[in-house]
Amino acid sequence: MIPRPTRSSTPTATEAGAWADVLVRRRLLHAAVLAPNGQWLVQHEPNGPVHILAGPADIVELAATIQHRIRSTKARTR
Repeated sequence: MIPRPTRSSTPTATEAGAWADVLVRRRLLHAAVLAPNGQWLVQHEPNGPVHILAGPADIVELAATIQHRIRSTKARTR
């Protein structure tokens, strides 16, 4: 597995919101909601448990993990 490059800056709430929107629109997540305290509430399936992510970096990491999983699955099916 190829390691991901390290970031030079901390993800912002705006960036995390954009990634959360993409994940939900593409139906890779059922829901992702920013709580007033800065945490993110994430649900993978409509009736699944709600997971609490600490902040923007966790949403960006989740997006990277999902993206990596999709890409590695596509590579295996070729």
